[in-house]
Amino acid sequence: MIKSSDDIERKVLEKVTPPEKYRRKLEKVIQDLTKSLENEIKKKRLPASIELVGSTAKDTYIKDNLDIDLFLMFPTTISKEIIAENALSLGKKLLKDTEECFAEHPYIRGYFKNNKVEIVPCYKIERASQKLSAVDRTPLHTKYIKEYLHESQKPEVRLFKQFLKGIGCYGAEAEVEGFSGYLCEILILRYKSFKKIIDHAQHWKIGEKISLTNRDFPAFDTPLTFIDPVDEDRNVASALSEVKFNLFVRACKEFLIKPDITFFFPNEIKPWTLEKIESEIKKQDKLYVGVEIEKPDIIDENLYPQIRKAVRSIWNACKRCDFTIYDIAFHIDNIDDVIVIIVKLKKEVLSKIMVHMGPPIKLKKNVKEFMSKWKDNPRVIKPSYEKNGRYYVEIKREYREIGEFLEDQVEKLSLGKHLDISKEKKYKIIDLKTLLRENLRVFWTKYLDEKYPWER
Repeated sequence: MIKSSDDIERKVLEKVTPPEKYRRKLEKVIQDLTKSLENEIKKKRLPASIELVGSTAKDTYIKDNLDIDLFLMFPTTISKEIIAENALSLGKKLLKDTEECFAEHPYIRGYFKNNKVEIVPCYKIERASQKLSAVDRTPLHTKYIKEYLHESQKPEVRLFKQFLKGIGCYGAEAEVEGFSGYLCEILILRYKSFKKIIDHAQHWKIGEKISLTNRDFPAFDTPLTFIDPVDEDRNVASALSEVKFNLFVRACKEFLIKPDITFFFPNEIKPWTLEKIESEIKKQDKLYVGVEIEKPDIIDENLYPQIRKAVRSIWNACKRCDFTIYDIAFHIDNIDDVIVIIVKLKKEVLSKIMVHMGPPIKLKKNVKEFMSKWKDNPRVIKPSYEKNGRYYVEIKREYREIGEFLEDQVEKLSLGKHLDISKEKKYKIIDLKTLLRENLRVFWTKYLDEKYPWER
């Protein structure tokens, strides 16, 4: 049994460090793809150069978990439309199973000899201050890490990345809202080793600020701020959510108390039976209601922010109508192509009458508007009255049960550009019986078990 942190680290590195044979094969793939791209660029007579960026260029990638990122670098005199158009056409010609994506301008994903590839157009710049879009500084990041990250620190980066991957915090994409690969690398530059990061991070608090220099830097309203050494106006940790920040800090504390390889390689979730799931829910004595929306055909980077917006919108709408909400979660069901937003709330039927709070008496204009709004309104049970320096009115509730409320109100809420279109096509309110289905067993197991990944 592996017990000491040193033994664990050695075992992890054995698994994640690419062996020489693997490296040679990858290098050959990159050479072949680069050569093919160069030939196409010559045919089109494009003023572009090719730059390998990301973890493959910096040799900080994890075995069996990498993307080949090739940037097409154009002079700043070429329009964004032209560089994007050419990157997409080249990608479609050379890659299989392509997918068009959009950051500040389009780029393309696909496969080359079974390897995941991104071809991204950008402008060739010497300093971040010259950037015309955020992706322009990515080659500068690669150059910086290649210059300052020592060979002996590359295993530390791999350890750190796998630790984050194991606890569910690796990746700055919208699905994860965690640590980017570049953030991992500059954290190693700052603290020198995986162990020292973990030791420092166990004490982090929301609002933590880090940089590689001692100079003053801008304030960012984020859980973690790490100033980009390439662009001092940028926070490299801007994608990190509060949930993932707190999860990381907790994992660091618990790893230091009781190190285990499951922090790096957690056990798979073993789905509970539907009977067990139903039994656990009954113990809670709470009500679960689902909003099921047709899944739009968009990339994850656009989908997840819209789902989170929908969750906030539904939560706020329910609270405004006095429903007692404990939690809202969501699950993307790729089998049935639907998004399921699950509301957990108090089992209750609201009172027939509610007290609606108006403005303070001293705000004459607001009071006048309040009086006018509720005068002769058929919902009014008791006319406006003063109490403790404010006006109030007692009115008949529009909705007393959550199902009725959601059925009527979801289509009126702003859920996100593509989800609004999707809900017009098809959405429905579903009860617990419908929520207890095979496709949701993993979701329910994870949600109800409440174990951290390393505890499974």
